[in-house]
Amino acid sequence: MTTPSNGKTMLWQASDDRIQQANMTRFMRFVNERHLLAIEDYAQLHAFSIERSEDFWSAVWEFCGIRASGELQPVVDDPYKMPNARWFANVRINFAQNLLRFKDDRIALVGRDETEHRKQITYHDLHQYVQAAAAKLKALGVQPGDRVAAFMPNIPETAIVMLATATLGAVFSSCSPDFGASGLIDRFGQITPKVLVCTDGYRYGGKVFSSLEKVQAAVAAIHSIEHVLVVEYLESNVDLQAWPKAHSYAGALENHAHDSVPYHMGSFADPLYIMYSSGTTGVPKCIVHSVGGTLIQHLKELVLHTDLKREDHLLYYTTCGWMMWNWMISALAVGSTIVVFDGSPSHPSPQILWDLVESERVSVFGTSAKWIAASEKAGVVPRETHRLLALRTILSTGSPLADESFDYIYRDVKDRVLLSSISGGTDLISCFALGNPLLPVYRGELQCLGLGMKVEVLDDSETPPRSLRQAKGELSCTKAFPSMPIGFWNDADGSKYHHAYFAKIPNVWCHGDHAEITAHGGLIIYGRSDATLNPGGVRIGTAEIYRQVEKLEQVLESLAVGQNWDNDVRVVLFVRLREGVVLDATLTQLIKSTIRKDTTPRHVPSIIVQVPDLPRTRSGKLTELAVRQVIHGEAVKNTEALANPESLRHFANLPELSA
Repeated sequence: MTTPSNGKTMLWQASDDRIQQANMTRFMRFVNERHLLAIEDYAQLHAFSIERSEDFWSAVWEFCGIRASGELQPVVDDPYKMPNARWFANVRINFAQNLLRFKDDRIALVGRDETEHRKQITYHDLHQYVQAAAAKLKALGVQPGDRVAAFMPNIPETAIVMLATATLGAVFSSCSPDFGASGLIDRFGQITPKVLVCTDGYRYGGKVFSSLEKVQAAVAAIHSIEHVLVVEYLESNVDLQAWPKAHSYAGALENHAHDSVPYHMGSFADPLYIMYSSGTTGVPKCIVHSVGGTLIQHLKELVLHTDLKREDHLLYYTTCGWMMWNWMISALAVGSTIVVFDGSPSHPSPQILWDLVESERVSVFGTSAKWIAASEKAGVVPRETHRLLALRTILSTGSPLADESFDYIYRDVKDRVLLSSISGGTDLISCFALGNPLLPVYRGELQCLGLGMKVEVLDDSETPPRSLRQAKGELSCTKAFPSMPIGFWNDADGSKYHHAYFAKIPNVWCHGDHAEITAHGGLIIYGRSDATLNPGGVRIGTAEIYRQVEKLEQVLESLAVGQNWDNDVRVVLFVRLREGVVLDATLTQLIKSTIRKDTTPRHVPSIIVQVPDLPRTRSGKLTELAVRQVIHGEAVKNTEALANPESLRHFANLPELSA
């Protein structure tokens, strides 16, 4: 490890051999040859990708071998038009065709769960299964533009159904099976699907949960659903006789095993996915993403930033309701092996994901920042217990990765590994900040801004907003990019879409993160802008507090909110402590002194309260806004969006907050 003059510790640097073999290096050479340039480093490549965005995106298209017909030109009608810039308007393309370009006997998908069950599918068989599933959907009346909704766990069949849907030019939308019936109806009810695909149930934490009762409630409420395709996941003899709309998935594959379905060739901007906002402030927004925008953006991130290659094995711990599932499945276009996991990341032990990394020879492992912190808190030291010989890259997202988690990975997991903290979101189905096989890893920083993404941190208190460097501000994007949403479902005039991203600064995408671009061109995220604390008018990112508090062994998790008090705002910190630990005066003082030592007196909470649980969304993100609403006596509009809504009762009518 080395510490540069700015105080940030360098934890990792690529070997010369890794740099030479990196896809990013090959791409740099490709660009130089194509455009007679002499780009020598990432900073120059990023500048090229912004200043000559049409040349950059067409280079990504060719380098990644995207399959389509028509002319690539014009690449975009106006790169500064946000929203509604038109990309690759003269192209005809199919998403599934690009993900199914390989048809050999290499392993495409490996399905694992909490039990000893393991299922693998070759690229040859995957192609056959997708064709059969597409034939079944077509027989059920699915046409281009129709919606197919999936209430599925993270198993190979979910990917197959998605690819079958995309083959037909239809639109795929999924959510995790742990949603209740109302959460299911809130989402799928808005998009009026023709077909709903589900399993009979799923596993989590050593328990088995049935899905059929919730599906039946959804079918009764969503009148557009004409057919239900049931994947017999837990049982092989589900009784569907009394359910007139139900069809057996296994029977469908058998009946259509030899069918051939042509790929529907649509426009670059045709809808592919409908994703959902977290829904903690009301009915979830339905975010529509395009075929071409999703494909080219994912390939850029997987091939260049993640350095993914055909021989890689990729495991990303995710549910089918989180955009990282969609991102992971796009790795099929690279020809890699994808390991999908259905279950709890801590059952039957906190080591289960590390077990999978070892047994499946995973080379690229992705998870959430919270899980990495939990792994350290649980005392897991994979360096001593696992042979992680193949592992060369770890990806983290979902929330800012704490400085101590960087230390944990390099100390207790593996020192020769690229740790890429990445950040983006469902809104763009991709990332603004990513990893990079050419650049060093600095403690507490995301390595770089993504190629083709004109990301700036703006001081939105000024008019016009001033671009900041090494100072905190609003994470923004000031130039169009291909994976911007087509729009929101049922938003004919685009007003909801505009309000979500462009209302704060006209013609600028404001992402809602409080961030800083560092001296080496990396990024630090301090938390969501809507969760920024303002005691005495000073803006404080909640992640700044969490980084300090969660250093302490006694603290498992923390959540900070601003409470309106005495014509100002005071900071209230809630902590979830290790079993048997009680928040007493000594621990309270330790927490406060730890925060004060490495931040400022403004960061020190006025009140600290111990709670048994903290509310989180179904993708594992803590939700500060819901807690803030509860402590102010406001209604939380959509508790169905929470994985543990019962936890909100711990924050109501607290005596500590009334004085």
